[in-house]
Amino acid sequence: MTDKETQEATAVTTPAYASDAPAEGTVDAVVIGGGAAGLNGALMLARSRRSVVVIDSGSPRNAPAEAVHGLLALDGTPPSEILRRGREQVRQYGGRVVHGKVTSAEPAAPSADGDLRFTVTLADGHHITARRVLVATGLTDVLPEVPGLAEHWGHSVLHCPYCHGWEVRDEPIGILATGPASIGHAYLFRQLTDDLTYFTHGTDLDEDSRARFAARGIRVIDTPVAEVVDDEDGALAGVRLADGQVVARRVLAVAAPMRARTQGLEGLGLPVQDGPKGRSFVSGADGTTEVPGVWVAGNVTDLVAQVGASAAAGALAGADINRMLAIADTDAALQQIAEGSPQGATR
Repeated sequence: MTDKETQEATAVTTPAYASDAPAEGTVDAVVIGGGAAGLNGALMLARSRRSVVVIDSGSPRNAPAEAVHGLLALDGTPPSEILRRGREQVRQYGGRVVHGKVTSAEPAAPSADGDLRFTVTLADGHHITARRVLVATGLTDVLPEVPGLAEHWGHSVLHCPYCHGWEVRDEPIGILATGPASIGHAYLFRQLTDDLTYFTHGTDLDEDSRARFAARGIRVIDTPVAEVVDDEDGALAGVRLADGQVVARRVLAVAAPMRARTQGLEGLGLPVQDGPKGRSFVSGADGTTEVPGVWVAGNVTDLVAQVGASAAAGALAGADINRMLAIADTDAALQQIAEGSPQGATR
């Protein structure tokens, strides 16, 4: 699948909600991405009395899932409910949440005192000027090109044993291999069921792994998977192999490669890296990047972060942005005093 086809196949939009109007003038920070990382970063900034605008495209990666799991005190909460509460809390402290799509983001001419500026353009033509930028756009899962697979994504086709494993325990589960990462995937799902089948689907499986699978009772099938088969109610019933045989399965686990959502952000010049899990933005401590004034947080830089980890990363980035803005404010105040304006800087 191409990037566009993958996004269309897996994208599920969140329920409609009232969008705030984009801010006029220059804001302290614009957050691109309205998921856990972006909203928590915005919350930290808004609570620090910073003017912040969140741009939310409305298509979080976990939208197809019925509930978020493994998140203390919120286990079992629907993703849409967590985001609804997050938007409400950001707004409670004066932050704005704008439903829109970013088409470009790039550095702009600095202010008169040399402070950084960025221009973020939305699909509807609105332009937002910000002193700092937090990118929290998340990622896209690149699913194998198997007919019928994408339709079950987030329900009977899963990626994470920690996010969904308990809910499918003791079911007949199949691992649809995508590469070496699927081998480790199989051991994790074997913890959840005694009935596990590993479909190599054209990938290599060394003899040592085959022996280890046999020791754990994991069946291996080397015939390629041709399509996903549904039952009469539309639920996943199994897979049809290239030789016509149908192998009954109720769940498929796919360690799909992941790609950071970078569309519209090319103008920022953020470096990317390719790792065993996929492609992501490069980041340092607290989400810093090589581009001054730009931070990244969540799945856009940490491909395997769950909701809790993404939210924590957003909080760290938001706090660091506020710290750097405080330094910039102080520098500007000193500059004004040096130029004969003792009242200090206001922004």
